[in-house]
Amino acid sequence: MPFLFYDSYYLLLVVPAMLLALWAQSRVQSTYRKYSQIRSFRGMTADQVARSILDANGLTQVRVERIPGNLTDHYDPRTKVVRLSDTVYGSSSIAAIGVAAHEVGHACQHAAAYGPLTLRNAIIPVTNLGSRLSIPLILVGLLLGNNSLALLGVLLFSLVAVFQLITLPVEFNASSRALQTLGSRGILEGEELAGARKVLTAAALTYVAALVVSLAQLLRLTLIVGNRRRD
Repeated sequence: MPFLFYDSYYLLLVVPAMLLALWAQSRVQSTYRKYSQIRSFRGMTADQVARSILDANGLTQVRVERIPGNLTDHYDPRTKVVRLSDTVYGSSSIAAIGVAAHEVGHACQHAAAYGPLTLRNAIIPVTNLGSRLSIPLILVGLLLGNNSLALLGVLLFSLVAVFQLITLPVEFNASSRALQTLGSRGILEGEELAGARKVLTAAALTYVAALVVSLAQLLRLTLIVGNRRRD
């Protein structure tokens, strides 16, 4: 088992990717913290903005709820609920409004049957299965010298990278919808809109970093299994 965690591929591929992910997470935290201290000129709170945009798009059946936590915001397509975290719900900051509009963007995607979102939701069960079974299959395959089993594990792990790849257009599109709506409806203007864009761009970097980590891990596992096959 140690060869799966302390090999040279881990140091060369995975560690740099993880450092990128840590930087991206730090960036989104600092950017959100900065713009969470700047109140919007119109004074609308994030939950009011979310409700307003939903109603304007005919999504009156979609609820807006408050949930505990910090940046735990998300849209649940199963129950059609936009959930805003404690730090976002009720806040009139530029950051909170940007985040709320982004989550509403996902609700609008769902209502419009946006292709990448539909595909991502469809593969979630398979991706979850792959993420749970991939490493055990690779370990057992390598320990038993069963290359087919190890390759199956690598294939299952690749589903994680596919999921992360499909996630990118979903997140980018939701942010694009959010910024366009905030600007066209005059909810944010000028520097306020630029601030919201910086918050959402920083958040998008975390998804890019997650994809890089998955690809680095996938390449590492492929090289490990490939080398074992040649031994």
